[in-house]
Amino acid sequence: MSEIKKTTSEIEIPISISPDDVIPSKESPTLPGEFPYTRGVYPNMYRGRYWTMRQYAGFGTATESNKRYKYLLEQGQTGLSVAFDLATQIGYDSDHPMANGEVGRTGVAIDSLEDMETLFDGIPLDKVSTSMTINSTAVILLALYITAGKRQGVSQDKLMGTIQNDILKEFIARGTYIYPPTPSMRIITDIFDYAKENLPRFNTISISGYHIREAGSTAAQEVAFTLSNGIAYVEAAIKAGLDVNEFAPRLSFFFASHSNLFEEVAKFRLARKFWANIMRNRFKATNQKAMLLRFHTQTGGSTLTAQQPENNIIRTTIQALAAVLGGTQSLHTNSFDEALGLPTEKSAEIALRTQQVLAYENGVADTADPLAGSYYMEYLSKELEIKIQKLLDEIEEKNGSVACIESGYFRDEIARSAYTYQKDIEKENIVVVGINRFQTTSPRIPDILKVDPNLEKEQVEKLTALKARRDNSKVTELLQKLKDTAPSNRNIVPDVIKAVENYATVGEIANALRDVWGEYNEKHI
Repeated sequence: MSEIKKTTSEIEIPISISPDDVIPSKESPTLPGEFPYTRGVYPNMYRGRYWTMRQYAGFGTATESNKRYKYLLEQGQTGLSVAFDLATQIGYDSDHPMANGEVGRTGVAIDSLEDMETLFDGIPLDKVSTSMTINSTAVILLALYITAGKRQGVSQDKLMGTIQNDILKEFIARGTYIYPPTPSMRIITDIFDYAKENLPRFNTISISGYHIREAGSTAAQEVAFTLSNGIAYVEAAIKAGLDVNEFAPRLSFFFASHSNLFEEVAKFRLARKFWANIMRNRFKATNQKAMLLRFHTQTGGSTLTAQQPENNIIRTTIQALAAVLGGTQSLHTNSFDEALGLPTEKSAEIALRTQQVLAYENGVADTADPLAGSYYMEYLSKELEIKIQKLLDEIEEKNGSVACIESGYFRDEIARSAYTYQKDIEKENIVVVGINRFQTTSPRIPDILKVDPNLEKEQVEKLTALKARRDNSKVTELLQKLKDTAPSNRNIVPDVIKAVENYATVGEIANALRDVWGEYNEKHI
């Protein structure tokens, strides 16, 4: 066994750490709720209220997902998080050839306002906070949510939630983009501008490091690449004439929590510190809320194993503990069977209970930032801060996130880290229980949730019926109006809302914008 131990970010870990190993900070020690918010964004953290327990869910049609949401809310979940199927994410209706075999598979199929109303039937949108993991079609799904709320009698200013709306990370790590970067950024700034006046309780973007980490980045890369994207969004908004003190308080972040408990806690604390300094020093924000890095966390899907899947309950518990010790504002805990398929009702309940046990049974939420002052935590934080700053400086030298996307820098750096990690597993420098050590010869496969293939047929039939009974001439007129607005400097959000109110579909609206802006094709270097 090697005597050298390292974190994922290649920080060497001494056998023991003393005060002499920790260089005292030049900054005065701060309390939670004080700039730069290293110790937490709120003074009392979870003593005031626990993090939002927001389990990510969605499959099949809106009817099936609505049942799962109601079940989770009955079990004590405190917020909803919507998973959309791949067709919805990339702007195709369920009847499009590209959607064949994908309808309802990775999330719920949403084609129209009719589906959105069904999805939230019986769920009061003025009482429940909803996060929607949607990016390239975020403006359409936001319009559908606004309109569904209106049909419930809930005005826009009462809606609570988040749209992910982070297109840059799609170019970097995930791939569900539609339009080129420039018009994609235009949509985002239009949403910022619209929300400033109409959605005071809604987070208009969740700047996501989660998918960057899941693609293979280190913890340091996750923070640096995510904050770099955040800088690009703020710059775009300011360039569009928006006031940083008005739109920045509605920015939120989304990080992964992987299995190195202490490195993950250090990562979360440093992300807050870096962002607060960026907002105050670089963008001259004076509104305290504009400096706060509030974030959602999801435990690491890529760390789960199909072998001995029950071990994933333990992995998820440790990762969730890291998120809580690191001061997350909301949390999703992965279900133990997700390496095999969509979560069953039982596995989803266990995942939710994991959060509830952390909140209520063991005291980790009783005080803010309980690991502050630990020699090890301060040593890790010092070393990780150096690595993050070095990466941020490199990105700046390369002219920022958009330039790094176009050059392939992000993709290459993540691929290199993923390759190194996999080789370490194969060499057993990293032990994964059940994979390269402690294997069993007769693995037990748990029951797996299977999406009924007939649901795709039912969804397509519903969509066909909707298109037959709506006012198609009105839909055509509104889609043309949207095409006229897209190349102008007018905000597109009101036109999208008007279109969905008249039952224009996700695919039709996405195609209208495709006609104007085209599609992005990644350049392989």
